[in-house]
Amino acid sequence: MRLFTLLNFQHLMAALFPTLLFMVVFGVGLAFMHLKSKDSEARNTSITGRFADDLSERNAPYPLIMALIIGGTFLWGFFYILMHGLLGVKI
Repeated sequence: MRLFTLLNFQHLMAALFPTLLFMVVFGVGLAFMHLKSKDSEARNTSITGRFADDLSERNAPYPLIMALIIGGTFLWGFFYILMHGLLGVKI
């Protein structure tokens, strides 16, 4: 039994908010994945470098959704640590 019901709400928001934010960003990223430039097919197929074991490098663009997810993960982790420090939560 918890003595303070606000702690239940804080834990719910700490689990729910990043999940919902990730779902929205990922859904938007998948929805706009079909937008391509006029030279995107050529960039995806042309090989710019070859490595050992028949690995090849292409000049394909890095997906924006992946950059947003990775950046959001680091920001969430930073603010999670910061808020635990400011609120004085004992782990």
